[in-house]
Amino acid sequence: MARWIRLEPDPAPLDSLAAELRIPGFLARLLVQRGLADPAAAARFLNPSLEDLHDPFQMLGMPAAVERLRRACQASEKILIYGDYDVDGTTAVVLLRKAIEMAGGRADFHLPHRLREGYGMRPEVLEQAARDGVRLVVSVDTGIREVETVERGNQLGIDTIITDHHLPDVAPPPALVVLNPNQPHCPYPEKNLCGVGVAFKLAQGLLGTLGWPAARLQKVLASLLRLTAIGTVADVVPLVGENRTIVKFGLDGLRQAVNPGLKALLATAGFREGQTPSAGDVAFRVAPRLNAAGRMDTASTVIELFSVSDSKHAGELAARLNELNTERQKAEAGILDQVLAGLPEGAGEAACLVAAGVGWHRGVLGIVASRLVERFHRPALVVSIDDGAGLAHGSGRSIRGFHLLEALESMRDLFVRHGGHRAAAGFSMPADGVDQLRERLNAYAAARLSAEDFVPQLVIDAELRLGEITDLNMAALQRLEPYGYGNPGPVFAATRLLVSSEPRVLKDKHLRLALRQDGLVMMAVGWQMAAWAEKLRPGSVVDAAFTVETDDFLGGWRLVLRDLAL
Repeated sequence: MARWIRLEPDPAPLDSLAAELRIPGFLARLLVQRGLADPAAAARFLNPSLEDLHDPFQMLGMPAAVERLRRACQASEKILIYGDYDVDGTTAVVLLRKAIEMAGGRADFHLPHRLREGYGMRPEVLEQAARDGVRLVVSVDTGIREVETVERGNQLGIDTIITDHHLPDVAPPPALVVLNPNQPHCPYPEKNLCGVGVAFKLAQGLLGTLGWPAARLQKVLASLLRLTAIGTVADVVPLVGENRTIVKFGLDGLRQAVNPGLKALLATAGFREGQTPSAGDVAFRVAPRLNAAGRMDTASTVIELFSVSDSKHAGELAARLNELNTERQKAEAGILDQVLAGLPEGAGEAACLVAAGVGWHRGVLGIVASRLVERFHRPALVVSIDDGAGLAHGSGRSIRGFHLLEALESMRDLFVRHGGHRAAAGFSMPADGVDQLRERLNAYAAARLSAEDFVPQLVIDAELRLGEITDLNMAALQRLEPYGYGNPGPVFAATRLLVSSEPRVLKDKHLRLALRQDGLVMMAVGWQMAAWAEKLRPGSVVDAAFTVETDDFLGGWRLVLRDLAL
């Protein structure tokens, strides 16, 4: 059971905010808890507009990047886009290729193979590009730490534009231009863009110099937001500020998808034509299918999917991604079972978990690490050892309060390559160093984390009685969407609820029950909460923490349980 943290906002601005914006009091409370007590800021949050997109030329290096890219397009230079194999990277490649084509140029692309090349840019790829006559390389979602590769490109006469969002190293790569809102001295106001977000800003800057009518430019940019939104949600960046605008309008655009590949992908993921996916739908139904290509095979399948014009071929590619996702799920489950079976007594109490195995599929290490964090609520690294090469490759995920990249930086002597950010990181290292990594990382985490850090917290936004779950109130609540990291869906609490029927277990792992309060009965579902069925009987009285969603089967609304307390 998690520790419930009940938020108590400053009551002073609540009534005036509700009155000025003409919104329910509980919505005003939620806005204040999100730091939006100022009516103007709250109004902008509730009513995002495409006008909220920042001027791309505020980003350090943007004028030079656009000028070089335009020159390449006008001169029909060969351009190579160097991407990454995850959703953020592949959507960025597709988006920037399209923008370059609209500007009159043509670009090829390179996506590293996760198993053969690993993460990041390689000098040999630029060497091949030079032999092919490429004179401009644009990276997307990668490159900010690639000093050696960029130096090699310079030697070969290749200009490099780095577009990235990952945290820079001490010395930036010696590229012609670096676009990264997180680099020193960059005044761009939105620091939380992901890789495709930065690529979108470059596309926005490039297309804005073509002399198009404003209406045409806005229409094209709005169409590019569809892929930008998918990559932004998949990369788990905060859905506030400019990211909120991107995702809000990008998701709206998915309702009227035109691209055959995008339409096929949405259909394969179970969406009806004309249906608007939520950010959660993208995170759990769309992004995993796209990610599966880079995890299990080659991410080039994603580029092909969004590039084909034939609906039949698009459907075949979407079906292939679905198959790869199924393979990914099986590989993930198998490794997780091995990790859990191999944990020694008391290992789950370590400050940081480091699990290693020979030959584990490297494409799913990060997902398995996430599962360990969910189960044990402590930082976790999962490492695959390649005995033949004497190397180990790992991926890690973290908890709130523990900066994983800083932890790896403190022991960078162990690694051949490493990178990432606060919540996630990846690395390669000599295989014989894994035990030392486990020892040093556990000591590092133990010195910085307390016992309280290992107890999951569940933030309760407000008390909500079942009678307050009305169509009118829920319509007001939906104005806070899209939900995601940085703007989570509100979690409510209701006390002294009566279990009004025998709890049911669904698919051996989920809980379904009916709860009564003040004579009103509502259905509730608890994912992965089947263990509660043995503790509850008709007549049991419980407190519940929950979110609210539409009930697609019975109509109306239902509770999605986050926790229960007897």
